[in-house]
Amino acid sequence: MAIYNLGSINIDHFYRLDHLPAPGETLATEEYSVGLGGKGANQSAAAAKAGAKVFHIGAVGPEGRWIVDRLSSWGVDVKNVSRIGTPTGHAIINVDAKGENSIVIFAGANRAIGLGEVELALSSAGPADTLILQNETAHQVDAARIAALKGMRVIYSAAPFDADAVSAVLNHVTLLVMNAVEAQQLTEALGVTLDQLPVPEILVTKGAEGAEWRSLATGERVTQAGLKVDAVDSTGAGDTFAGYFAAALDAGETPAGALRLATAAAALKVTRPGTADAIPTRPEVDAFQEEI
Repeated sequence: MAIYNLGSINIDHFYRLDHLPAPGETLATEEYSVGLGGKGANQSAAAAKAGAKVFHIGAVGPEGRWIVDRLSSWGVDVKNVSRIGTPTGHAIINVDAKGENSIVIFAGANRAIGLGEVELALSSAGPADTLILQNETAHQVDAARIAALKGMRVIYSAAPFDADAVSAVLNHVTLLVMNAVEAQQLTEALGVTLDQLPVPEILVTKGAEGAEWRSLATGERVTQAGLKVDAVDSTGAGDTFAGYFAAALDAGETPAGALRLATAAAALKVTRPGTADAIPTRPEVDAFQEEI
């Protein structure tokens, strides 16, 4: 069993502020730092730190070598990360005193990866494996279709949200992952309820309120309450949740067990500043669960 992730890779530029800027407002940052991010890289980091075998499929520009090395240091297989001439994707992340954020993303190399590279990377995958996707790369539909034909589990994070992008990939998705806002946006765009979405399973994350998994095939529902922590930075919490949840399913865990593990991992993540670097390891999450 393994996880293949067609995922974005970004260089994150963090600016810590007293409050998020209003339209037309100029603020001086209190702190600046650079780190590894991107929804895809975050999810690969989380799944690998959770103990899964992870193959990342993506691309970086000439300045992105250190990112590839960082992913590799966490156990992510990076042989399918292409080095191309397009600049590495990056994100401008403003974080306020309460840990809330606002983010601007430049796609860069994430949208320039070739279909041939994706097909080659998935050629070794089989029905016991999982493909995870997010809406920050090229060839999402093609990758999902290839994976579905192979009998793989396909997990799609509907973020950054775009109704057309989600609709295009839905027929190939096993598990659709959304936060509460994205779930409302999607159901309104499609004119359906959550239970009418054309996917076997959905996972809705609700931040500090927890999360819910539903099987739309059987009607089964599992909910998990959130954990109270002192939040420092919410950036990457959803990706931490998704990566840990995917890793738990890949290891044969039940949805209820996967929810418990992913909730603890995301809660621990928000107590730390940063993105991929701040995602906790499985031993750290296990120790945290024993304390709460």
